[in-house]
Amino acid sequence: MARPPLTLAALATAAVPGLEPTGVARHSRGRAGAYDAARICTADGRILLIRVPRSQAAESEQSADLVALRALTNGIRARLPFAVPEFAGQVPAGDTRGIVTDFLDGAAYDAELLTADESLAASIGRSIAALHALPPAFVSEAGLPRRTADEVRHEATRLIASAAETGRLPAALLRRWEEAADDEVLWRFRPTVINGSLDADSILVQTGAVSAIVGWSGLEVGDPARDLHWLLTSRGRAAGTALDAYRSALGGTDEALQRRALLWGELELARWLLHGVASRDDSIVEDAVGLLDGLVERVHTHESSPLSADTGPILAVGEVETLLDRTPRDRAAREAGGSLLTDSYRFSELEGGDRDEVEANLTKPIPLDLDGWGEEVDAGAEAAAQTGADAEAPAASEPSDPERAATDAQAERNSASS
Repeated sequence: MARPPLTLAALATAAVPGLEPTGVARHSRGRAGAYDAARICTADGRILLIRVPRSQAAESEQSADLVALRALTNGIRARLPFAVPEFAGQVPAGDTRGIVTDFLDGAAYDAELLTADESLAASIGRSIAALHALPPAFVSEAGLPRRTADEVRHEATRLIASAAETGRLPAALLRRWEEAADDEVLWRFRPTVINGSLDADSILVQTGAVSAIVGWSGLEVGDPARDLHWLLTSRGRAAGTALDAYRSALGGTDEALQRRALLWGELELARWLLHGVASRDDSIVEDAVGLLDGLVERVHTHESSPLSADTGPILAVGEVETLLDRTPRDRAAREAGGSLLTDSYRFSELEGGDRDEVEANLTKPIPLDLDGWGEEVDAGAEAAAQTGADAEAPAASEPSDPERAATDAQAERNSASS
């Protein structure tokens, strides 16, 4: 049973000494989420956010997020061009705990809109670069993972093997992913500090630039490509600008970054399949199988050519973004600690083709073709509507309608609802 806003406000007063609430508003996306959450206006003019997990998976995610926020010291935060939530207090709440953080300003947009404007896209690229340029020592000091390139590669290999063991992975994808895992060139990179679960849902925007990044449960030293897969599969016409700004800010990147990011994007479908198997949810399994089969079918109806003889055949960007265009039936996988591409996109119906011809080619490798990636993908792309929120406004200091809309959207992003 969901905790009412007043109960959450009472918990917040116990978590933050001296807190005097003057207004409270439930935080909701209009459906059952992983947290009971509320925004709280205080007598000293602050706005705080309290979240109480509703599942073991959400509790684990919130605990990891808290460790990361504490690791991000004032000195580290000063190196970032955007805000990060600050821990304010915690309090026992039944068999779990409520965590209070400050409430960050910023509007939320989907991936297409984030990469539709040149200036905003460049801000995104620079922001991710600033994160990846952080000195990695603080991650180890906080006890967070610090992976080598070989360890990252082994992680991908284990994920592929686990997906194969389900017996539901198409042979063409298995072969392609195994070849990619075996490609020495693909895994020559320098590990950096990464968010680890970064996607469009993580980014808040103000005045045409990134104002904050939320959701830090995956913070570690690892593969920078993990933070870019959502960007490379965006259909916004300025996605190339974001990547150019990222590279420019860092003074260059490893040659296989783009291809590796695409591989991680595809492997999100494998994670979705494994989540369905682990949770014994047949609907998720069938959804994942359909997406994987569709991935093969879509590619085999289009021409593409290998990037190089040494590169494992990874799917071309245009094919990935076409498939990753539908939200799965639920967001349970995000609760389980995975940030799925399928959580951020709506899948349109796959274009048909000669089914017999497609099935006859299921075991053939599917090559990568990055030609023209930086070109405008959708010249007629229109700005999507800002993600709506159905949260009530705080009781005190009632804002104007435009301000309320912005606040509600910001609140939604800060709520790690699943």
